[in-house]
Amino acid sequence: MPDKPGLFEKLKNSLVKTRDSIKSRVDDLVRYYKEIDDEFFNDLEDVLVSCDVGASLSHTLVEDIKKRVRQEKIGDPARIKGLLKDAIVDRLLSTVNKQEITTPAVILMVGVNGTGKTTTAAKLANFYKAQGLSVLLVAADTFRAAAIDQLKVWGERIGVPVLAQQQGCDPAAVVFDAIRAAKARRADVLICDTAGRLHNKKNLMTELEKVQGIVRREFPEAYREAFLVLDATTGQNAIEQTRAFSEVAEVTGLVLTKLDGTAKGGIVIGISSGMKVPVRYVCTGETIDDIQEFDAQRFADAMFD
Repeated sequence: MPDKPGLFEKLKNSLVKTRDSIKSRVDDLVRYYKEIDDEFFNDLEDVLVSCDVGASLSHTLVEDIKKRVRQEKIGDPARIKGLLKDAIVDRLLSTVNKQEITTPAVILMVGVNGTGKTTTAAKLANFYKAQGLSVLLVAADTFRAAAIDQLKVWGERIGVPVLAQQQGCDPAAVVFDAIRAAKARRADVLICDTAGRLHNKKNLMTELEKVQGIVRREFPEAYREAFLVLDATTGQNAIEQTRAFSEVAEVTGLVLTKLDGTAKGGIVIGISSGMKVPVRYVCTGETIDDIQEFDAQRFADAMFD
């Protein structure tokens, strides 16, 4: 899909804290060192770890850069920013599983409480609607009446129907009925907002497995996605959430929220590469249009430009 005007600027603006954190520290290294040596690489690795890239991946990135430095006989530390950017893009691209959505499609929005999952479901619905697809939103978070009401409000704002039942209903039954409605209306995309789950609560995670089972059984012909919504401000904890949800649910992609509120945007690199789950979308602000498909090159450009 071609880049929309202003899309890159939104991404750059959302990454300003992360960019200031990583870029300023790398700049300090480049100014301090007159040549590239082992001490320089050790300090570079420390910088990446401190920016929530993760210890393992930070080491891997530095090893990638070392290899290029030796192969190309690079001695000027000023070249490091470009090499780091290239290494980040390579690692992000290694997990990219970019697929165009096919219809009919069922998308489950999963994650812990407080990540902005309901709002993100509405953003995605608006995103797909703008592409000319017919969308239905499903209020499958039946544990909180506020979540149902919130989704209804969003549905009215963006002109997308919301399928909902009473608080306390079985979420799997809500999804079952929603699938029938989607088939009857020939909807292109069904987006199900599930309850925010603490990833260490076994009963809630089991409920999520049940919901996915309903989708597989009742709508086998549908294109299926399960997007794990992660709050970028949580840093390394997002990796633990991804690991826990991947054990019980078929997580196909990640959606990062609140990038604009954190200097921990480096987690995007660590989580995508470390967990081998692709980042599919990033939320760049609070308005309904502040969501975009993740692009590794564009992300790296926004971090360093």
